[in-house]
Amino acid sequence: MALFSTPPQSICVLRLSAIGDVCNAIAAVQAIKTQWPDTDITWIAGKAEAALLTPLLPTITVIPFDKKAGFKGMQAVWKALDGKHFDALLHMQTAIRASLLSLGIKAKFKLGFDKTRVSDLQQYFTNVKVPSPQSLHVLDGFMAFTETLGLKPQKPTWTLPIRDEDTAWAKAQLGDKPTLVVAPAASKAFKNWTAEGYAAVIEHTIDKGFDVILAGGPGQIEIDLGHAIENQISRQVKNLIGKTTLLQLLALEKEAALVLAPDSGPAHLANAVNTPVIGLYAHHNPARTGPYNWRKYVVSAYAEAIEAETGKAVEQVSWRTRVKDEHAMQRITTESVIARFDEVTEKEELL
Repeated sequence: MALFSTPPQSICVLRLSAIGDVCNAIAAVQAIKTQWPDTDITWIAGKAEAALLTPLLPTITVIPFDKKAGFKGMQAVWKALDGKHFDALLHMQTAIRASLLSLGIKAKFKLGFDKTRVSDLQQYFTNVKVPSPQSLHVLDGFMAFTETLGLKPQKPTWTLPIRDEDTAWAKAQLGDKPTLVVAPAASKAFKNWTAEGYAAVIEHTIDKGFDVILAGGPGQIEIDLGHAIENQISRQVKNLIGKTTLLQLLALEKEAALVLAPDSGPAHLANAVNTPVIGLYAHHNPARTGPYNWRKYVVSAYAEAIEAETGKAVEQVSWRTRVKDEHAMQRITTESVIARFDEVTEKEELL
């Protein structure tokens, strides 16, 4: 049953992290703004995520939360809210830290996940349970919040006003050929594919007439993997790992012809700017966490790894089951990724 038959005055969104999940949540927030343009929206997000959201969503209020500051960080958020009372809180993160933060957010309705998707005791911090959709995908779970509020069902879309200076920077990185952006690293090393695999795909990509740019964050995992890839290839590529802001990376992916990435933020950034992305998956079910509009191009070893680890088919395990084998990504073959690259470039007419 819909909570509102007319647009509410104010809504608070609580989704702190991570970049990929925040990218998915943007579609839900923009759906609210599309159908209820006069509803005031406040979004509480992690510091890095807030830095991304603030310029991309100029019509909403973004409040950063510094998780490293602990309870003082929560107090800073509550002070920034200045006692405001919302018509509804969309509690879109099950982590206990987020639930504790929600205690200081005043709202008549506090929406959270139902028993199918709830975890970390979130059910004790909400008073409206959002029915889970049939789709496994995280984004469809977020869109269910909007329908519980009272919005009409809507296909997820993204409208991101990338700044002119970021677009100009991105275009300056590109040559005359179509460009493949390889964002090879996730924040956790076990989610990463091999340097040898990436190198072989890059060599094939260059042979097919593409330029290649390596991109990613400033973490040591990302930097080390980028150098390892460079050491494996015979031709020079542009390595921008650790040399871009999130907004520049977003602009770069928008200007690129194609993105290759594991289960990570850059895959979802590419999806949000409608650039085709080949996602590499083994630890999480891509039906749940894959780049939403480009799940058909995922190269996945998840089903194989799950069966090897549990003796069960994907359909027989919990929807959120993670493969624990730290070497699971090595099940992805170079041949399968190259074949997917050839398929995407042909279907999307990228050359």
